[in-house]
Amino acid sequence: MRAYRFLFVALLFVPPGTFAETYKIDTAHSRIAFSLHQFVSTVRGDFHRFSGTIEVDREHPERSSVTARIAVASLDTQIQKRDHHLLSPEFFDAAKFPEITFKSRSVKQTGENSGDILGDFTMHGVTKPMTLHVKLATPLSSESLPERTRWIVTTDPINRKDFGLMFNSASESISGISNNVTPTIEIEAVK
Repeated sequence: MRAYRFLFVALLFVPPGTFAETYKIDTAHSRIAFSLHQFVSTVRGDFHRFSGTIEVDREHPERSSVTARIAVASLDTQIQKRDHHLLSPEFFDAAKFPEITFKSRSVKQTGENSGDILGDFTMHGVTKPMTLHVKLATPLSSESLPERTRWIVTTDPINRKDFGLMFNSASESISGISNNVTPTIEIEAVK
């Protein structure tokens, strides 16, 4: 009981604004999508099931953090036959690798409402470093962030072959699919 009283008293002396504000991704108002070229066409797709947490420390932005999970089986390119093939063991192997994840390692503020998040991106059982460039699209009106925030996220194209995402050699040579996949990420998050 004494430990709890001590903790409570200690918390009274912590200056305001030193705690990170926690946001959960609002999936109904967020989008994780991708596009890539196939011959002369652009193939577009979305992932419909994902989750994540954003910890924002305004006093010490470098202490902020991000974690995110994407359900591979929620892939949707608007062509069911293609989706089934992409989720099969020949490509994503969604049964064996059900999630794509991102976990931040460091955050660097690059502007008043922007920053770079370096983290570990894992897809198809392969983990590689990735930098997310984020911009807070919600205007700030006070010292604390609003209850709901909107984040625009960009990153360099992802080379699918770096993650072992390849068709068999015969299909790969005639598929016409580019190696680079461009992510589109718009996140709305709530406290």
